[in-house]
Amino acid sequence: MGKILAVDDEEEMLELVKMALERDGHQVDTEEDVKRVSAERCRIYDLLLLDVMMPGEDGFSLCGRIRAEVDCPILFLTAKTEDVALVQGFGLGADDYIKKPFSIAELRARVNAHLRREGRQPVRAMARGGVRFDMQAKEAMIEEQILPLTKGEYEICEHLALHAGQVFSKEQLYEAVFGFDAEGDPGTIAEHIKNIRAKLKKYGKSPIETVWGMGYKWKKENIR
Repeated sequence: MGKILAVDDEEEMLELVKMALERDGHQVDTEEDVKRVSAERCRIYDLLLLDVMMPGEDGFSLCGRIRAEVDCPILFLTAKTEDVALVQGFGLGADDYIKKPFSIAELRARVNAHLRREGRQPVRAMARGGVRFDMQAKEAMIEEQILPLTKGEYEICEHLALHAGQVFSKEQLYEAVFGFDAEGDPGTIAEHIKNIRAKLKKYGKSPIETVWGMGYKWKKENIR
């Protein structure tokens, strides 16, 4: 089941969406004030529903503002049907449209279809334990400061963060980061972890935990 945020300036529409989607077991939060919707807030959700026509900042502008930092599907609720509007929304990173007026059955089906496809891992960006990963640029940042990680150190962090709470042995990490056929010593993972921890410590962060006799993990409580 998914964690969903619906943003619309109409209270009745939000109540309808919440009622419909909670029937499928989803957790639905609603927001009428678009000014309170930040990229940081949206990262905890599995799917966003944005109304296009809202006073102040509209859904298109909101999507454009948060999309680079939010990996989940974004669906527009809209009465606009013109091709130019649809193209604009997709260009900003929207995944789908649900045209008003819509049926409860259509809303549930569209949302559930996108959530089923979202079994995949994040592909654009994620935030874990105060560390933000730009997975396309292959950069890790803390408070807008890029961490000076080597390629191998970054890949270790990304792999652990993607699977927060899961323990990986040195051998498993080495294979995941450097490849099954890589020639080298998996024991070097310990040195990489040591260097990573030193760099994170400068920012007061320590999300990587040693599980003695087993390996390493990104602390589960640091998933957001």
